[in-house]
Amino acid sequence: MTTIAFIGSGHIGGTVARLAVAAGYDVVLSNSRGPETLRDLVGELGPKARAATAAAAGDLVVVSIPLKAYREVPVEPLAGKTVLDTNNYYPERDGHFPELDDDSTTSSELLQRHLPESRVVKVFNNIFFRHLGALARPAGAADRSALAIAGDDPAAKEEAAAFLDAIGYDAVDAGALAEGRRFQPGTPVYGGPYAGDAANFWESPGVPASAETIRSGLTAAGH
Repeated sequence: MTTIAFIGSGHIGGTVARLAVAAGYDVVLSNSRGPETLRDLVGELGPKARAATAAAAGDLVVVSIPLKAYREVPVEPLAGKTVLDTNNYYPERDGHFPELDDDSTTSSELLQRHLPESRVVKVFNNIFFRHLGALARPAGAADRSALAIAGDDPAAKEEAAAFLDAIGYDAVDAGALAEGRRFQPGTPVYGGPYAGDAANFWESPGVPASAETIRSGLTAAGH
């Protein structure tokens, strides 16, 4: 069974780790504050989880840290690996990146540039962490939700889609990594579909969003 490593174990990282353990994966957790700060989460997840000082031990790596810290992601240990990037650009938190402000590139493309030998796939960035935990459903369920993915490597996207399927979600391929801008903050697919388009999506308990719904939102976002 594949081991999933986490660089960053906060709301999204921790939620994906819970789903992964529930699906039978082993997980290795890390954060910027050290393994001892992850004791409670590891205890909650049980024997299939452990904390480490770095998360290079995974076959599949989830990067879930503030974008402003993306240059701190280790490069050589992640060479050849598929890296799932959950990041979003929030200038009020991250400071301003001129190349993102003028839309000449995207946050996931910055991470891919930083990790030239890794295969970055953008995913998990457009869903509130509580909805991510609540909406997982078995394959074939009528109320199964979908998540958008984007990446430049077809095999990496297949790997990401297989992982999503295992933890309870369908995948909608938005295209190349640059197409990640179609499900970043401010787009129709960001947050709203999983909240019934409530005014404040984080106040909703979660509403299933089908692959068709996500595709329609991606189309509405344009290119």
